[in-house]
Amino acid sequence: MPQAARTIPQAFRGAVAQFPDRTAVTAPDGDLTYRELDARSDALAEELVRAGASRGSLVTLLTPRRTDLVVGMLGILKAGAAYLPIDPEYPPARIAWTVRDSGSRLAVVTTATAHLLTGAQQPPGLRLVTLDRVPAGPAGTTAPDTAGDGDDLAYVIYTSGSTGDPKGVLVEQHSVLRLFDAVGEHLAFDRHDVWSMFHSAAFDFSVWEIWGPLLSGGRLLIVPREVARAPESFRALLRTEGVTVLSQTPSAFHALMAADLRTAADPGALRLVVLGGEALDVAALRPWADRYGTDRPRLVNMYGITEATVHASYRRLDRADLDRRGPSPIGTPLADLAFHLLGDDGTPPADGEPGELFIEGPGLARGYLGRPEPEAERFVVHVGADGVRHRRLRTGDRVVALPEGGYGYLGRVDDQLKIRGHRVEPGEIEAVLAGHDEVRRAVVVAHDYGDADVRLIAYVQSAADPEPLAAELAKRAEELLPAHMCPSRYVALAELPLTGNGKVDKARLPAPRSAAAPAGPAAGPARGTAERIAAIWRSVLDVPRVGDDEDFFSLGGTSLTLVRMFARVNEEFRTDLDITVLIDGATVGALTPHVDAALAQRAGHLTETP
Repeated sequence: MPQAARTIPQAFRGAVAQFPDRTAVTAPDGDLTYRELDARSDALAEELVRAGASRGSLVTLLTPRRTDLVVGMLGILKAGAAYLPIDPEYPPARIAWTVRDSGSRLAVVTTATAHLLTGAQQPPGLRLVTLDRVPAGPAGTTAPDTAGDGDDLAYVIYTSGSTGDPKGVLVEQHSVLRLFDAVGEHLAFDRHDVWSMFHSAAFDFSVWEIWGPLLSGGRLLIVPREVARAPESFRALLRTEGVTVLSQTPSAFHALMAADLRTAADPGALRLVVLGGEALDVAALRPWADRYGTDRPRLVNMYGITEATVHASYRRLDRADLDRRGPSPIGTPLADLAFHLLGDDGTPPADGEPGELFIEGPGLARGYLGRPEPEAERFVVHVGADGVRHRRLRTGDRVVALPEGGYGYLGRVDDQLKIRGHRVEPGEIEAVLAGHDEVRRAVVVAHDYGDADVRLIAYVQSAADPEPLAAELAKRAEELLPAHMCPSRYVALAELPLTGNGKVDKARLPAPRSAAAPAGPAAGPARGTAERIAAIWRSVLDVPRVGDDEDFFSLGGTSLTLVRMFARVNEEFRTDLDITVLIDGATVGALTPHVDAALAQRAGHLTETP
C-alpha cells in the first residue's frame, strides 16, 4: 500500500495502477478486475454526488453479498462520504431503525434489496440509488475530486447497546490504513494472496477481510451465505479458489475443523488462519495442529474491538500454546497501539494480577454516532505524569499480563457476551422482550451446549402461559433483532431470583431443562423419514415439538447447531448430504425429500452392483 496514501480510495488507486488487469473480486455474480472495479465505483460516486452525497455525509449500503457490495463501498468513499453497511438479512424493522437513527439521507441498494427501504419501512427523506441501474461510465473517467483526507469517516458499524439501543461506531479512514501498516511487521500480504470474505459486512471483521486484499493487489473472494453456513462446502471452496488468508471466529473455525477431519488432510493454498472476534480456547485447535502443524498454515490469534478498528493485538500460535493452560493468549499490541491495565481503583494492578484493558493509539474510533454519554464513558482522557492528555478506549475486557510476555484474555467486566464473534449486549435483547405486555422483567444469559455451541437463553418474569408466551416472544425477537441476537429458549418464571441489592441473581437461575420430547422407538423402516428427522431436530434444538414447515433458525437453531444436526442426520441415514440442500428453506419438510432421494439412490446402486 502506498505510504503517501491519505484515504482508502487513494490507496486503492495505487493498487489499480500496479495491477489493473488482475482480478480484484470474485463473487457469486462473477469477477471484477481492478480496472473494472475502479470504473464501476467511479460511476457510482458520480451518481451519489449528483444525488447529494458530500464530504462527511453518511450513505447507507444495503446490498447482497455480490460484487455490488464492494462497488458500493468504494463508490461511497470516492464520493467523500462514509458507508453504513446493513445486512439485508436483518429484520426490516431493524434495518429501518438503523437508517433513521443514523440520520442517513442516501442509500445505495440493488433491485433485490430496494423493497427493504421502501413503502412503510422507508425513513422520511431517504433517497435511494439503485446500484445495478447506474450505467458504467466511459473509459478513462474518474470519480469526482472530494479533496478528502485521512481524518474523514470511512464507515459506521452498529454494535449492540447495553441500554437497549445499538450504537454506531465512527471509524476514520486513517485508522483503517494504519491497521495494515501496523500488521506489516508480523504479516506480509501481496498480490498473490486470496482472501475470503466470510463475515457479514455489518460485522467489523469484514473490514479486515475486504480492504486487506484490495489495498495490496490481492483477490477478494466473497463467500456466498449458504456456503458460509455449510462447513463442508466452505472447505471445498477454500481449496477450489486457492484461498491463502482465512479469517474466522473460533466458533466458525471449530465447525470448519470438524468438516476437515471428515476428509483427507489437505490445507490447500492456505498460508494464514487469523482467529478473532471472541475468546479462543487454544486447546480446541489440537486436531488441526495434529494434521497440519502451526506453521503452514500459520495460526494467529488477534484480539480486537470495533472501537479500535478490528484488530488491536497479534499472537502467533505454536504447539506450546496448545498445551498451555490458562487465559486465552492475545499477544502483544500492534506497533502503533499501547495497552494499559487498570484495577477497580484506577491504578495499575500488581504483576500477574488482572485488570481492565484500556487501549491508546491511532486505531481508536472517533466515537459513537449521536451517543455523547456512552462515548464519554468509553473514550476517556488520561493525563500523564508529564501533563500530556492521552485519549484511551475503555474496553470492558479483563486481561492479564502473561509471564512469558503478551497478554491473556479473561472475559468481560460487565454483562456483555460474545456469540459466534458478535458482540451482544443482553440489555438490548432484554429491552425488546420487556416490551411485551405480559413480561414484567427479562434477563438473557449464554448457555454452552457443548462443542462451542453457545446459545442465548431468555428468562422472563411473567404469569402468562409459558408455551404461547415463548412463541410470541420468539416472533417479537425475530421481527426486531438480528438472528444472532435471538434467544434459542424462553423460560418463564413467576419470580426471577434476586440478590440482596435487587439485581437478578444469575447464579440462581434454573438451568434450562431439556424440552425435547422422547425420541420414540428405535429407528427403523417403520418410522417415516420426516418423523426420524424431526426427532433429531428436537434433540439437537432441545425443543418439545418440530413441525414439518417450521424453520430451523426460528426454532432457536444457530449455524453451529445446524452443523451438528446435519452430522446426526447423515449418521442416522448413512447419507452424505451437504447443508446447501437447504438453500431454499431449513425445514423438516424441505430436508425429507433430499434424504429420501439419497436413500433411493443408494438402494438403486446396491441393486445394480453384481
